Amino acid sequence: MTTHQQDHRTLPRRRGAELVAAILAAALAELTEQGYAGLSMESVAKRAGASKASLYRRWDSRAALVMDAVYTQSPSAKDFVDTGALRTDLLALLTQTVQTLRGPAGEAMRGMLADALPDARRSVALRARSQGRNRGLMERVLARGIERGEIPDGASTPARLEVGAALVRNHFLFHTGPLDTALLTTFVDEVLLPLFGTIPQEAPKNSA
Repeated sequence: MTTHQQDHRTLPRRRGAELVAAILAAALAELTEQGYAGLSMESVAKRAGASKASLYRRWDSRAALVMDAVYTQSPSAKDFVDTGALRTDLLALLTQTVQTLRGPAGEAMRGMLADALPDARRSVALRARSQGRNRGLMERVLARGIERGEIPDGASTPARLEVGAALVRNHFLFHTGPLDTALLTTFVDEVLLPLFGTIPQEAPKNSA
């Protein structure tokens, strides 16, 4: 019998943060192995060694559980590395977003969108959670650009903070082409830098 099939009643009793951490870890593991469609509250409970009741006391649906599991594992603004320039910061941020979408978060996003579309409340919650994380990261990147004098003080606005992640998510969800460095560079050079009030510097031409 595998660990996630053990009867939770035979395991040491956990409470509070320890139990929540075990459940979120189990949800991520189930999401990775089974995909969103194959994940259930029962399978997560078994893997975590918890009761289904303990899950439903905290999350009213698998979408709510998966949302917490995915976004609590995402990097925060304070962890984002300063590359020393706005252009490379933006490229690093979009690259990080792509890497996140290639893991459990991407699988969850596709599945949660299907679940959330008929439910206005869940749609709002999903959008708020996703936008809040991306907005914080972009806000930090733009603050650094303003501090360096690369963009004007008014460059960081609520609408502009959403654009980079929206470009990546749209391509991830609705296009078949690769989200590679070339495409991300196009997003940065042709959309984001002009939007924030600056343009990429042209490389000096070699003299003949």
